[in-house]
Amino acid sequence: MKDVLALILAGGRVDDLGVLTFFRPKSILPFGGLYRIIDFPMSNLMHSGIGRVGIFSQYRPFHLMEHISNGAPWGMIGRKRFATILPPFKGLGESDWYKGTADAVYQNLDFIRLNQPDLILILSGDHVYRMDYRDIIEFHREKRADLTVAFTKVPREGAHRFGLGLIQDEDARGGRLLKYIEKPDRPAFDWASLTIYVFRPEVLVEALEANARASSHEFGRDIIPALLKRYRVYGFKHSGYWGYTRTPQEYWETSMDLLGNNPGLAIDTWDVVTNLAHWDIQDRQPAFVGSSAIIKNSLLYSGCRIKGTVINSILFSGVEIDSGAVVKDSILFFDTKIGRNARITRTIADNKVRAGRNARVGEAHDAGKLCIIGRGTDIPEGITISHGVTIFPNLGPEHFKKSHFAPGDTIQ
Repeated sequence: MKDVLALILAGGRVDDLGVLTFFRPKSILPFGGLYRIIDFPMSNLMHSGIGRVGIFSQYRPFHLMEHISNGAPWGMIGRKRFATILPPFKGLGESDWYKGTADAVYQNLDFIRLNQPDLILILSGDHVYRMDYRDIIEFHREKRADLTVAFTKVPREGAHRFGLGLIQDEDARGGRLLKYIEKPDRPAFDWASLTIYVFRPEVLVEALEANARASSHEFGRDIIPALLKRYRVYGFKHSGYWGYTRTPQEYWETSMDLLGNNPGLAIDTWDVVTNLAHWDIQDRQPAFVGSSAIIKNSLLYSGCRIKGTVINSILFSGVEIDSGAVVKDSILFFDTKIGRNARITRTIADNKVRAGRNARVGEAHDAGKLCIIGRGTDIPEGITISHGVTIFPNLGPEHFKKSHFAPGDTIQ
């Protein structure tokens, strides 16, 4: 696949994820106790034999740059192999912040021309899935397509959140794309775009140059509908797992798919690769589980110290659960510490959160309401926080002005 250039749309802040993307783009959001979401497309590229990658990012790119590093964890280093971060820039011609997904690629046409690919593979950096991109590329070439878009089937009731396609049933893999509508109010189709595109370079360049001046600068809203009228555009049907994590509830549900004896998301069989130097994962001691600890249906990783009870939860490296504490149905990011006899229920806690002794977070929880805690916040001893509460990052005990917070409160 040396003739393929991959471009990853690493995304930005997602308002629906709230405090979880205050300091990072969604693509670098921790996932599954060890990984970042961008590890999935990066690993897919590695296993597909694609080693030339450009990554677009403009929102708080530091952690993304630190994680991708020189591309070595995914073998993207060496002769004609690279993983290059492509931020917005000022140049001799007109340039500015990226106005949308299509504009990000348009502003980097020189990067494409420099690499002279036969095909361009454009990917979203913030979905959880496994795909051998050689399959869609083979399909694209076999059909002599100008553009191929990957789709997955979704329930009709939630389809309005996606770009939707009507695909002619030529074979089980897909067929000609007959219609495409971006996020319709009343969905007529149930094949949702995965934001995975295979382009002939000359078609992509022509479409971007025509689109550059007046549009919303998005592939789904502008480029695909325009190309349907003039070019050979095909839809490729992806039948494997695909995790959409745009809201805390969706992120939590996708994460919970990792648990159980027969998990819906069998990540251990996917050979997902991450950068173990990021957050010093490779240097941490093995997890410690105390003699009185109870762990049921959970994942935990290096550096964890568990003396309490963990049920149906995911703990990232460095998490500590003190004696008598109970963590249930929760996701705790790196280096979070839960004090003695505290109880954490249906909560997503960002890096380096602390919960004091006897704290109660997620009490009287509603099945649809999660507590979300921003990074670095220190929850004082003995406090009770009901379900559905959002807590801003880097708050100290002095920010908690009362001992009980009602459902749906925001603490900032």
